[in-house]
Amino acid sequence: MIWIFITTLKKTNMEISVGHTPDSDDAFMFYGMFTDKVPSPDFTVNHVIEDIENLNLKATNPELDVTAVSVHACAYIPGYTILRSGGSFGINYGPIVTAKKQMTIEELKKCKIAIPGKMTSAFLLLQLMIGKFDYVEMNFSDIPKAVESGEVDVGLVIHETQLSYEQEGNVKILDVGEWWDKTTNGLPVPLGINVMRTDLGMDTIVKFDKYLQASIEFGIKNFDDALEYAMQYSRGKERSLIEKFVKMYVNPVTVNMGEPGEQAIRKLFEMAKEKGLVPDFEISIATK
Repeated sequence: MIWIFITTLKKTNMEISVGHTPDSDDAFMFYGMFTDKVPSPDFTVNHVIEDIENLNLKATNPELDVTAVSVHACAYIPGYTILRSGGSFGINYGPIVTAKKQMTIEELKKCKIAIPGKMTSAFLLLQLMIGKFDYVEMNFSDIPKAVESGEVDVGLVIHETQLSYEQEGNVKILDVGEWWDKTTNGLPVPLGINVMRTDLGMDTIVKFDKYLQASIEFGIKNFDDALEYAMQYSRGKERSLIEKFVKMYVNPVTVNMGEPGEQAIRKLFEMAKEKGLVPDFEISIATK
């Protein structure tokens, strides 16, 4: 008698670390991935949650395989390639500048402005808009209260706090997103992106890019469930405000940046290099 043994080899997924921010739009995008509702035949994901400026700093000395970063940070993280999916782009909206009272740009330039980090895109965009200015760094979620209390005169506001400034007793004195839209003839406002270690190879990068895109598309198709998951990062904001915020920053350019998103990123750095605000460097973007 002849015995035939058939052995099935189980494919081992690649284990990767993925960093994202404790923000509702990021959580919404990763909902399908992190809940295993969108499984991958290629990757096992370990996720790390950090404030965006902490992730920017981690990326300067690569600690994570994949991470959310500010677009601005790309000037300082040569070991990473930009993914085409998962970007935060404003469509004629973006960071705003708030204060307790209205003031002119000339008055604003004389103030010390609270910013959410030196490597945030908001900081770079405001410098492009008004020139260099005096600033103090704060966690972005502390800025509205610091403005309201008078601890600082002016704050550069990002994330969902750009929608709640009136509730916090502040007024909008500048809209950086509107300025960018007019300056670039309608390019989306480049704020945040996801990047992956270049040394993992373009084939692996493209596979993960498609995996992230599938997670985002799943969240959009299952909006209520994904929003419920994202509410754990609402920081006490009401559901209607978080829903509005997610719909603003999970848009078609988030699913895939396409030509408009890529042009916006290249335009940002072209302008920044001309003004000496970033070093000369080469952008690496995942292939289509």
